[in-house]
Amino acid sequence: MTGRLILAATPIGNVDDASLRLRTLLEQAPIIAAEDTRRLYALAARMGITIGGKVISFHEHNEVDKADALLDNVEAGSDVVMVTDAGMPSVSDPGYRVVERAIERDLVVTSAPGPSAVLTALALSGLPTDRFTFEGFPPRKAGELARAIAALSVEPRTMVFFESPHRIAATLEAMAQGFGQERKAAVCRELTKTYEQVLRGTLAQLSLAASQEQLRGEIAIVVSGAPHSVEVSVDALVAEVLARVEGGERLKNAVSEVAQATGFSKRDLYAAALAAK
Repeated sequence: MTGRLILAATPIGNVDDASLRLRTLLEQAPIIAAEDTRRLYALAARMGITIGGKVISFHEHNEVDKADALLDNVEAGSDVVMVTDAGMPSVSDPGYRVVERAIERDLVVTSAPGPSAVLTALALSGLPTDRFTFEGFPPRKAGELARAIAALSVEPRTMVFFESPHRIAATLEAMAQGFGQERKAAVCRELTKTYEQVLRGTLAQLSLAASQEQLRGEIAIVVSGAPHSVEVSVDALVAEVLARVEGGERLKNAVSEVAQATGFSKRDLYAAALAAK
């Protein structure tokens, strides 16, 4: 009988958000795979519990190499709990590759859900929550950032991004240029922590605020989707098509979906995309 790989969400800031189930798992699990073992023990100390099992270092740099060895324990009948520094494993954190490998090996994967910076930021933003997309950390280089934003300029769903404090001003400026100065957005920092702050306004307003005030801590940016009436350039549509192709979509399918969403000529967009390639 096999064990289970359990993805356990940890607090994103406030330790009181730790669930009773997380406490039980950390105390009783025979094996815990942790992104940072020191932070795990520090979290346990703040929670007032004692880690009961073996703790293994498991992070983005060794995830592929250690995946099978870790899953051998599951196959042998042992539960393995995976935790990251904050939030749910595999969501912009280590864990995806080992989950993928566990599924390939037909092993049981389950979760102990809990705090999520993505959903918390989305809920606090005041922007539409019925449909949204998580984009993770945007590219660091200016050219790649501009292309990524151009590719998302016609995205109708609310978008959630993560960003580091030293890049937030540049990213918001690029978003104001690419999405439009008047696009509504929110900057959410230090969620659930003592100095939690949510700034809401247009991208132009938020860009100005970030340039005048140094925003610190963990930051999420929430941007409203493109209105149906938005006018976009052919270059922006081509950028989105090519980004989808790089993500694994067939060119014809990507062109068809973008053309349908924007009302742009499918034939002209296909020709432009071919020329750009």
